[in-house]
Amino acid sequence: MKLSSKDIARLKRELDKLTLVQLIIALTILTIFLIIPIASLLGKAFIYENTLSLKYFEEAFLSPGMVKFPPTGAMVEVIERHKFVTLPNGTRILKPLKTLYIGGKGPDFGYILNSIFVSTSVMIFASILGLIAAFIMARYEFPGKNIFRVLLMIPLLATPFVNAYVIGKVIGPGGLLNYILKDLLHLTDYTIVIIGLPAVILVQTLSFFPIVYLNMLSSFINIDPSLEEQAENMGAHGFKLFRTVTLPLALPGLAAGATLVFIFSLEDLGAPIGLSGAFGTGLHSRLMSFYVYEEFRKAMTLEQVHPVTYAVAVLMLGLAAVAFLSIKKYVTLKQYAMLAKGGRWSPRVRKPGIKGLLAIYLFLVPLVIVASFPQLGVVTLAITDWAISGVLPTKLTGEFLMALVTKSDVVQAIRNSLTYASLAIIVIVLTGTSAAYIVARRDIPGKDIIDLLATIPIAIPGIIVAVGYLLFFGTVFSNTSIDPFINPGLLLIFSYSVRRLPFTTRAVFAGLQQTHVSLEEAAETLGASRTRTFFTIVIPLLAANIIGGAILAFVYSMSEVSTSVILGSRNPAQGPITFLMSQVIYASAAVGTVSIAAALGVLLMTLQIIAITVSNYILKQRVAFLGV
Repeated sequence: MKLSSKDIARLKRELDKLTLVQLIIALTILTIFLIIPIASLLGKAFIYENTLSLKYFEEAFLSPGMVKFPPTGAMVEVIERHKFVTLPNGTRILKPLKTLYIGGKGPDFGYILNSIFVSTSVMIFASILGLIAAFIMARYEFPGKNIFRVLLMIPLLATPFVNAYVIGKVIGPGGLLNYILKDLLHLTDYTIVIIGLPAVILVQTLSFFPIVYLNMLSSFINIDPSLEEQAENMGAHGFKLFRTVTLPLALPGLAAGATLVFIFSLEDLGAPIGLSGAFGTGLHSRLMSFYVYEEFRKAMTLEQVHPVTYAVAVLMLGLAAVAFLSIKKYVTLKQYAMLAKGGRWSPRVRKPGIKGLLAIYLFLVPLVIVASFPQLGVVTLAITDWAISGVLPTKLTGEFLMALVTKSDVVQAIRNSLTYASLAIIVIVLTGTSAAYIVARRDIPGKDIIDLLATIPIAIPGIIVAVGYLLFFGTVFSNTSIDPFINPGLLLIFSYSVRRLPFTTRAVFAGLQQTHVSLEEAAETLGASRTRTFFTIVIPLLAANIIGGAILAFVYSMSEVSTSVILGSRNPAQGPITFLMSQVIYASAAVGTVSIAAALGVLLMTLQIIAITVSNYILKQRVAFLGV
């Protein structure tokens, strides 16, 4: 296609020095630290003996450990044993011990189908909880609403691995659940144990349902009230109104939230590692994410990694891509446009009656108690002896919090995380601001590709990025300063930069949408160059957005799991906080040192609360921490 003189003149006008520098920054970072590593992974999975091949995928699907259909093992199993018990009068009797195992033996679909089953289940359950909670909070006014608004956010406070360990202590054979139901209330003679895939689904649902809740809450609030009023005038009320008008208008929020939950569940390592710390090995570790993690954790070199591992990693990438693209396509096929949004009028909020109020509390109170318990349990583990005391803690202690400043390996992990996250922020701000400005202000070919590359990392499992780094940098730059097997710290900086880039990119782009281009045009009319206008007009106007996005990116870099765990394992001395937490939980939880991981979890929660508060103040928005 030949460019016309008009097109050439437009390109010369648009591609000034500033734009070229911004293009170079954005494309260099995204190409070297996102595109090429993923391409290396794809090449490793699809190439066998220098030719394109599906051999490794065939091995994966034909392996009985990877795919089992129908699944093996029953989900529910009752085991009855007996033991001698001595009565107060000295008589010894044989007493039956009944245990109800849920998920102990099955279902086991194999690593691949287990992951799909778990991610789909978590997506469904999280969508149901998030949808109901969002509708209640958006459409009803009731006593305590502001308190519930805060409590529903607590599960978003990331406490990797430790939250799953806490739930394991609750639902285990000697856990709090059995103490309450069996010993305290005497409601059952059975010891209830929830383990395996059901335990993973429970942990992830409690962790991820707020993502759906926040997306749905925003969607419900932004619905034009006149559309529902017109439907009511035509006879639609109650559930029919919700089903035919409200829900379809809010469907983009549901689709976005559900898709993110599916992807986050698919790549999650926190639940399987945390439950492994609580229960040991079991079906909860038979997931694709854990399989890839274990293969690289045990391997000292790339040659020791089974080639099927790369095929499994590509399957994870494919599932995430299909989920993201299919739901995106589904949403865009329908028309959801409204002439105006809800903010122009008073929201459709009503006060429920006695029955409605009772129903609201019966849903919200148990939800916030159960969903907040992992975070409360992390705090309890950090300040008491609960890790070794049994069902309940017996004493308070500051020993584990003090370890944050006295224990050398803990101090080193904190120092590493602070260093990596701080340096990553510099890269994130430069790349995110450049990409956002090009997309929002420049009219050049290919800017949609930059937009896609700058936002898609939110949908790419971190394990994929980590494996791609090991393959590309471990091969091409072997025995150099950026060899991940020697110096993973440098690559952790860039992995954080790519993984958390959407936080800043979206914040800056939102600021540019709210800043009229005429302000820049006025400066250029008065003689300022585009570069001077950018630094003296645009940057000051976007300062709040940049700072807010950078704060969020910093905190969520500190709590990054997948890349930290896999890359950190190459050189533990350079491992960040989450790597140390995984090691403590997975390797030594049985002897009580899990409380140190809990103390690190408290540190991460504190940083997140501070970041959310500051970002909300700077950006003046209540859901600033979503970042997407």
